Amino acid sequence: MNSADFRRGVRDVSPLLLGVAPFGLVAGIAAVNAGLDLSQALGMSVVVFAGASQLAALDLLGSDAPLSVVVVTAAVINLRMLMYSASIAPYLRDLSAKWKSGLAYLLTDQAYALSVASYRSERSFDRKAYYLGVAFTLWVVWQLTTAAGVVLGSGVPDAWGLEFAVPLVFLALLVPAMEDGPTTVAAIAGGGVAVAGAGLPLNLGLLVGATVGIVVGLAAETRMDVEVSDGH
Repeated sequence: MNSADFRRGVRDVSPLLLGVAPFGLVAGIAAVNAGLDLSQALGMSVVVFAGASQLAALDLLGSDAPLSVVVVTAAVINLRMLMYSASIAPYLRDLSAKWKSGLAYLLTDQAYALSVASYRSERSFDRKAYYLGVAFTLWVVWQLTTAAGVVLGSGVPDAWGLEFAVPLVFLALLVPAMEDGPTTVAAIAGGGVAVAGAGLPLNLGLLVGATVGIVVGLAAETRMDVEVSDGH
């Protein structure tokens, strides 16, 4: 494995850690508020390792929602990982099944966005090493900050404004990804619906927004392909 490319991955992800760290603190604090102890919170963080679905699940647990609703909500939110996997798989097809499984566990929004952008722009570098530099760094920071959030609990002052960490992290990833018409339309439609449905029970606004974004984006891409094939 190329250590230089690994270090490059660490370097490229470092700016995003400014948003991921408070995101992890929020997840840890949310775990305490949901009634989890340190071992339970860390166990969930290690096994699930998915910020958005962790926060949604913790919110539901804190609201005494049925376990089936918690699991389904977390799974639906993480369905985007299937699309990420399908998109990044061609770049890593030469790796063994063991390595692919390990890298799949480390897959996150940030790891996907940075790695795919790098893969598309360059050909001659160690893709596995770069991905690990990005993804493993994110994993370590997430676990440490989640643990810190659990230990600090509700003692973190509201003035710190940690709740803004979550949207800021996703905005930092969303804006560069809006590189064409379909992705831009999908982002606007999905984001708008999610915001409008923020008050729906069981975090359904997020699920509906994600679904609308995917459908609108696919429709826009299909229309664009048809226009291109027709010579418009």
